[in-house]
Amino acid sequence: MKPSALVAAAVAAAVASLQSPANAGPAPAPPYKAEKCFGITAAGQNDCQTATHSCAGEAKTAAERESWIYVPAGTCLKINGASLTAK
Repeated sequence: MKPSALVAAAVAAAVASLQSPANAGPAPAPPYKAEKCFGITAAGQNDCQTATHSCAGEAKTAAERESWIYVPAGTCLKINGASLTAK
């Protein structure tokens, strides 16, 4: 497995462990300096709304270009397929 895919999987798993299905709405800002990273979320693991849904955790497919997750600042562009803006 490529290191960038490994990082993306680890970040998605960390974010998933912080969310609860009872918490509808946007994910809270993390306690660390973060940036929004688009196009790398696993299905159901996005942090906020897009044009197709209104709450965190509602992405229907993996790697939706408009879905994002918080990642540590400076990390997003190191992940294959990631972007700092929605495409």
